[in-house]
Amino acid sequence: MVIYLREQKKSATFAPRFLKGFIYKVTLPFIVTAFHPQVLNILKVTYMYAIVEILGQQFKAEAGRKIFVHRMNEAERGSQVEFDRVLLVDNDGAITVGTPVVSGSKVVAEVISHVRGKKVLVFHKKRRKGHRKLNGHRQDFTELMIKEIIA
Repeated sequence: MVIYLREQKKSATFAPRFLKGFIYKVTLPFIVTAFHPQVLNILKVTYMYAIVEILGQQFKAEAGRKIFVHRMNEAERGSQVEFDRVLLVDNDGAITVGTPVVSGSKVVAEVISHVRGKKVLVFHKKRRKGHRKLNGHRQDFTELMIKEIIA
């Protein structure tokens, strides 16, 4: 049984009688996650990500993550988009690097919304001349939810 209990500073490891023969790690205060050793073999977690090129920029895409890309005018809210310019795929440690792209792989994403970024202030000043200029800019972004990576 694996038990994870979290504390701010200290971590303590102990073996209560009901946990004999189990794998455990205990840290205080008590937020518990427990696994039997046989269950650990069944619950194999696979980690997969891809480096994908979207509108001239490279992003690390993982299933279930949100990314913000420059505004995609042709994409409607709620629609699915596919990106086939996948430069690298890591499938649980097996890394495939494209030359320049990985053939047959693509990233499927859903358009969540079109948003605007924070305001960026651009200030120009020439010393001793009394010249000052202030410009503001807000970039338009498209929020994407990565659904799956097909390798």
